Amino acid sequence: MRPVILAIESSCDETSASVITNGKVLNNIIATQAVHQKYGGVVPELASRAHQQNIVAVVDEALQKSGLTKTDLDAVAFTRGPGLMGSLLVGVSFAKGLALALDIPLIEVNHMQAHVLAHFIGPSQPSFPFLCLTVSGGHTQIVLVKDYLDMEVIGQTQDDAVGEAFDKAAKIMGLPYPGGPLIDKYAQQGNANAYKFSQTSMPGLDFSFSGIKTQFLYFLRDEKLKNPNFVEENVADISASLQQHLVNMLLTRLIQASEQTGIRDIAIAGGVSANSGLRNSLKAVGEQKGWRIFIPAFEYCTDNAGMIAMAAHYKFLKGEFSALDVTPLARMPI
Repeated sequence: MRPVILAIESSCDETSASVITNGKVLNNIIATQAVHQKYGGVVPELASRAHQQNIVAVVDEALQKSGLTKTDLDAVAFTRGPGLMGSLLVGVSFAKGLALALDIPLIEVNHMQAHVLAHFIGPSQPSFPFLCLTVSGGHTQIVLVKDYLDMEVIGQTQDDAVGEAFDKAAKIMGLPYPGGPLIDKYAQQGNANAYKFSQTSMPGLDFSFSGIKTQFLYFLRDEKLKNPNFVEENVADISASLQQHLVNMLLTRLIQASEQTGIRDIAIAGGVSANSGLRNSLKAVGEQKGWRIFIPAFEYCTDNAGMIAMAAHYKFLKGEFSALDVTPLARMPI
């Protein structure tokens, strides 16, 4: 039943710990941070302080629920990056201290690589090579996955991430943080064809979402001049139209990537992969194109230690360990 690895995730505003044994994730403990809601976004200093408050309890719960103790561990894994530097420091420092005290190896994990490898937690798993659309508040990437630890980004955003576009649009509408899930909720009751937004033009398989945010801002400004209650009276149609537009932008590039590579195993990952509009549209396109579609369970979409544990398992098998002088990286390419 080896290896047994404790994994820690602290890249942004969720403190999470997970125990994995012989490639099976035993649990996925997550402590969320409600403190950011009143500020309309994640405050880095508050996030790092909350990690310090939560990390011992979260790790302790993960060990207890696994039925194991720290002496059963073969390695400690942690998110090295990308993420908020202060938040990463908490997880890295805790992992280093625990590994040193137990005299066991330390495993660094790339957060974005782990999102992709979340697809190997459950029974339904893609075959290599496959394409993974990784979408979150900070990243939008199309990743060509050749093996567990061999990945290549073949398309990505050149400005805002799609999750950022959702959240900023929600803020412009006056919705509370986090606004992305609220847009998804309202969109389910709205007319997705009520309003149209312009397309962006980017080379290759790249994305751009900053222009959509600006156009959306001016669209609401102009409509509110005609009707001050425009947003309140049309929130469902506005949400549905914007969501469909953003999802179509993602799927257009994904279709191009599949056609260019000839790959028909298609996965999505990251926080925005929990969006119902993206999930449903991807399934519909998959049926038309003859794709095999892979969508992670909801608990493995947002930041979590289960995916860090899965990535650490494959790194352990390859003997890829880190030295104790390892430092976090705010930016860390796959």
